[in-house]
Amino acid sequence: MRLALTRTFISAATVIGLATGSLAGATISSAASEPTAKPTASTQDVSVLAVNNLGLTVSRAKNWQCFLARSGFQTWEHNGLLGTDSWKAAQRLFNAQGFYGSTRLVVDGVVGPYTIKALQRFLNSFGYRLVVDGIAGDRTTAAFWEFNGVPTDGPQCV
Repeated sequence: MRLALTRTFISAATVIGLATGSLAGATISSAASEPTAKPTASTQDVSVLAVNNLGLTVSRAKNWQCFLARSGFQTWEHNGLLGTDSWKAAQRLFNAQGFYGSTRLVVDGVVGPYTIKALQRFLNSFGYRLVVDGIAGDRTTAAFWEFNGVPTDGPQCV
């Protein structure tokens, strides 16, 4: 009998507490609100591209990789995907030939504005007339495309 009376009392206290909004301080109005949804990405989230062919097809990118290797700057890859190793080889070439200007760039494989400027200077050394602005715009990508045209003679890189 005592157990039944205790249950009744607890049940009654619970109902009264919920009705008055005071049961253990947990009221509907004080319950935790849902967390606000966070955006999955923002315009400030920037990551390094795993492959950056700068508009080249696979065959033209292979030509660039072969050119680098034949110039003594091994890319370790000849797959037509210009990844970090290919761009590190290009940066080593640009450093060796002075295309970064008075400073030597850290070889990191990232295709940023300094690497684009060096590429523009490199292409200008072959007669292209590019503005050296560090932007891989239409003229720069077109010149890079033309420079890496499919060779008609000479050994292919394997």
